[in-house]
Amino acid sequence: MAAMTKEDSGVCLSDHQTTKSLLASLSIEDQISLLTGQDYWRTTALPKHGIPALKTTDGPNGARGEFFTNGTPAALFPCGTALAATWNVDLIERIAERLGIEAKARGAHVLLAPTVCLHRSPLGGRNFESFSEDPFLSGKLASAYVRGLQSEDVAATIKHFVGNEQETHRMRVSSKMSERALRELYLKPFEIAIRESEPWAVMTAYNRLNGTHCDQNEYLLNGILRGEWDFDGLVMSDWGGTTSIGPSVLAGCDLEMPNSGKWRQENLSHLLQALEADCLKRRGPDSKLRKAIERSAANVIKLIKRSRGFHSASDRHERSLNDPETRQIIREAGVEGITLLKNDSRILPLKRPNTIAVIGPNAKRAVTNGGGSASLNPEYKVSPLEGIRSRTDAEIRFAQGCDSWKWVPLATDFCTTPDGKTGVVLEYYDGPNFEGPPIRRMQQTTTDLYLWDSPPAALRNKLYSFRVSTRITPTSTGLQTLGFSSVGPGRLLLNGSVFIDNWEWTKQGEAMFGNSAEVIKKLRLEQDVPIDIVIESTNEIRPRAQMPLNGPDYHYGGCRIGYHEEPEIDLLKEAVETAKASDVAIVVVGLDAEWESEGYDRKDMALPKDGSQDRLVEAVVDANPNTIVVNQSGSPVCMPWADKVLAIVQAWYQGQEAGNALADVLFGIHSPDGKLPTTFPKSIEDTPAYGSWAGDKLEVEYKEDIFLGYRFFEKENIKPLFPFGHGLSYTTFSYGEATISNTVLSEYDILTIEVPVRNTGEMAGSEIVQAYVRDVDARVAKPAKELKAFAKIFIPPNDTKIALLVLDKHSVSYYDTERRAWVAEKGRFDVLIGASSTDIRREIQFEVCESFSWIF
Repeated sequence: MAAMTKEDSGVCLSDHQTTKSLLASLSIEDQISLLTGQDYWRTTALPKHGIPALKTTDGPNGARGEFFTNGTPAALFPCGTALAATWNVDLIERIAERLGIEAKARGAHVLLAPTVCLHRSPLGGRNFESFSEDPFLSGKLASAYVRGLQSEDVAATIKHFVGNEQETHRMRVSSKMSERALRELYLKPFEIAIRESEPWAVMTAYNRLNGTHCDQNEYLLNGILRGEWDFDGLVMSDWGGTTSIGPSVLAGCDLEMPNSGKWRQENLSHLLQALEADCLKRRGPDSKLRKAIERSAANVIKLIKRSRGFHSASDRHERSLNDPETRQIIREAGVEGITLLKNDSRILPLKRPNTIAVIGPNAKRAVTNGGGSASLNPEYKVSPLEGIRSRTDAEIRFAQGCDSWKWVPLATDFCTTPDGKTGVVLEYYDGPNFEGPPIRRMQQTTTDLYLWDSPPAALRNKLYSFRVSTRITPTSTGLQTLGFSSVGPGRLLLNGSVFIDNWEWTKQGEAMFGNSAEVIKKLRLEQDVPIDIVIESTNEIRPRAQMPLNGPDYHYGGCRIGYHEEPEIDLLKEAVETAKASDVAIVVVGLDAEWESEGYDRKDMALPKDGSQDRLVEAVVDANPNTIVVNQSGSPVCMPWADKVLAIVQAWYQGQEAGNALADVLFGIHSPDGKLPTTFPKSIEDTPAYGSWAGDKLEVEYKEDIFLGYRFFEKENIKPLFPFGHGLSYTTFSYGEATISNTVLSEYDILTIEVPVRNTGEMAGSEIVQAYVRDVDARVAKPAKELKAFAKIFIPPNDTKIALLVLDKHSVSYYDTERRAWVAEKGRFDVLIGASSTDIRREIQFEVCESFSWIF
């Protein structure tokens, strides 16, 4: 099943060697060196053997390059749930091709994506990065993503393998689940992608699965992935996710990323020497570890062949493309993913209003992505307000309405360096005491300064100190707010004196790799009278109680500087008055990269913060009944006002074209045709994981078992706020009678169902036809129905198109834990065809006449 490599296709390799002969030329020390990173983003090169380094880059919604937030400007694509809401496999493949081009522009050969973990709870901090609650939809989209990316010779790294559905205690928590839940849900997207598109790399999850860390889980890696599925690519750890020396290699985790200096290299060599010495004493030189090292080194070499090859130039200087075709496909994907949840009185599309109130904390700022590994420095961003203004001649009136920030907003926009540029000056020093000349001096454009991957090479894996200096110029007179947090010990000096002392902090914050809680202080400042800010910090571990007894006393360094000028007006009153004076009100609410991020989970489903956004919506709709709510989030939120407003638009995080895509839909340039890839519940108490979610436990039991998402809502007869697969259009569709190619399914057959769909409205649009299978004669517990096929078809007005839905043996199977195989049981099956999981329009039947089973 291996994909064709450069070797297979006749391209000359280094010194005309095969992987086997090249491997044989390497000493065991050389082989071991290949099994850990050279630095934060690169694998280890062996120039004397002609083996170059591979450069990796995050992530799912853009190829970031070298640095988290301060790197080369890159194209920012819609987030995972926004892409999934398109239900458009062809579009996802085209997007991934552009991502491959973006990765190569940053000299990268491996993209750390796609993320296919499932949405177990709306509170999952990283849900926005993944596709769906449904394994079939996730698997099909992941397969398209992998195909598109690897068509550009950039390796896909499908992640996180497996059970990483929460961020709370993610490095230690054990996901406890049944074998059926593991196979039928959480492994299924990986299985589909490996069968259909053959990704070149897999990334292990941080967590434990049923007690064993995923990077050293023999059953997962050697048993299922390499054994049953015949995966022939590379397995790498998540960053910092290697948890042992020998066991992870023996289990099949080929590559430790990044270089930690903790597990592999010399430690692995010493372990191998000790084991081989023991083997010689007992029964001769037979070392499983040596064979595992050779296999893993071979997999690293194979990935080099498949992606960069052995003759390509070294890493090019990172460059921005700002490509028109990429910008267009981002906008297209944004439009297709926007999901119209409600449209009473057909208030949308907007019908040439004279005045439009654009209100809300997310209206004027461009909320384009979630936080963590999905972060990057976008080429540009378009806010909803900017997009709306560009699409209409109506008078636009803006009001913020409320604040929704989690931490004091970044000080970036108020900061200047001595040369007058926006940003700060960052200086690194060797050692903890700011002594001697700086090792490196650089300008950064943001005050979000977590230095995971940016210290100079000379300071990696050692103790260092750093200074950040900038000047803040207030734009108003009054009581202003400064916020400061640090990863290690830190202090903030204001005009030369210590203003915030955070040197011995003990209260933990929520940054991805650990930081202090934010320290907030207020002070009165005068307009246009600047203040000088200096941060002094080191990468020593804090709090001190977390320092290991025998390990290094340093880790990552970094800090965050926030600054906020208090408004002198009543924001809510201003919003109400603006809404009253307008023909229509558009309220843009939601989450952002601080509320929804890698590294921590949401605490509840409420819109932040402290009910202010809900009160804003309620007040605006009372002032103007023609109110449209636009929600920006990667996961469901509570909508206590859902019955009161005329329209609700789920806008997700749509990348750099977010505002333009939204305006295209609001003004009817395009009909919305996104549908929900995850169920929107009325409350958190209604969700499958409620009662067995996160918390302080280091073991989380997946008590809902195989009943995830819509499967659970149907089993428990709970009506959601908006069901899985739901999404409205500006036109209407009628479904004709379905026909099926055969009424009997056997092991090697496929069944094709054809459904004529007519556009009965006056506007062109796309319909997503969904097929759910019900096992009528099931002998084991099964969901009432499961998504097993879908088709997205574009239909002009008064025209009819045929939706083709394909079923096969995988559409009717369950995992038999006694046989340790997939089983299709003899019996009858219903196919429920509809516009959502609850809006079923047609039914058709087939049967399996004889039971059969298989492994993969």
